[in-house]
Amino acid sequence: MIPAFLRPLWAFVFRDFHLTRRYFSWVVVFTFYALVNSATIALIGVAAGDERLTLTLVLGVLLWSFLSAMFQEISNSISYERWEGTLEYTFMAPVHRLTHLLGVSLFAVAYSVVRTIVIMVGLLLFVHLSFAGANLWGVLVVLLVASVAFMGLGLVAAILPVLSPENGAQATNIVQGVLLLVSGIYYPVEVLPAWVQPLSVLSPATYALAAARKLMGLDRPLTEAGTLAGAPLGAVTHELLVLALMGVVLVPLGLWIFGLVELWAKRTGKLKRTG
Repeated sequence: MIPAFLRPLWAFVFRDFHLTRRYFSWVVVFTFYALVNSATIALIGVAAGDERLTLTLVLGVLLWSFLSAMFQEISNSISYERWEGTLEYTFMAPVHRLTHLLGVSLFAVAYSVVRTIVIMVGLLLFVHLSFAGANLWGVLVVLLVASVAFMGLGLVAAILPVLSPENGAQATNIVQGVLLLVSGIYYPVEVLPAWVQPLSVLSPATYALAAARKLMGLDRPLTEAGTLAGAPLGAVTHELLVLALMGVVLVPLGLWIFGLVELWAKRTGKLKRTG
C-alpha cells in the first residue's frame, strides 16, 4: 500500500500520465519532430566523415533532449492546467505546493527518460554508433544530478504562465532557447562571443555536457584498439559538485518564488483568466 503522505504525490504523477495519454497524438508528433531534428544534427558529423564529431553531436542531442523535455514539462505545467480548466481547483486544493510540484517533476523525469530512449533508438536507424570504452554509468549519474538543477530552473520558469496567461508559455520557450545557446550543446562554449560566454556558467547544461564529454572520452585520443577512453567518475567531481550546488539552490529558490507568485495570483484574480 502507498503511505498516506505519498498518495497526493502519486496522484499528480498519474494525473499527468493520463493527461499525456489523452493527448498522445501530440506526443507522437513532437517526439517525431525531435527525432528528425536530432538525426539532422547527427548527420552533420556523418557528412564530415568524423566519428568523434558524430558522437559529440549525438551526445549533445540526447542530453539536451532529456533536459529540455524535463524543463518544458515542468515549466509548462501551469499552462496545461489552465487549458484543462483545473488551475484554480489545484491551487485551492488542500495540498502542499511542494507535493504538487514534486509530483509534476517526477512525471517530467519519467517522461523525459522514455522520450530520450525513443530518440536514441531512432537515431540508430540513421547513424552507426559505438560507445565502446565510454563510461556510460558515469554519464547516467551526471544526468541524475543535473536533473535536480533543471527541476529548479523549471520551477522558476513555471511562474511565467501564472504572471501572463497569454504570453507566459511562449516566454518559457525563450528561456529554453537561451539555455540551448549558452550551454555549448553542439559546440564548445569558447566559440561563443566574449559577451555571451559568462552566461554559460549559469546553465546546469554547461557542466552536464562538460562532464559527459569527459566520461565519454570525447576529449581524449582513442585507445590503440580504436575505442573511446572514457574518464572515471572521479574526473568530473568538480562538475558534479557544481550541479549538486545548483540543485540545492535552485529547487528551494524555485519553490519560494513560485509561492510568492501564487499568493499574488490569488489576490489579483489571475487564476480565473484564460489565455
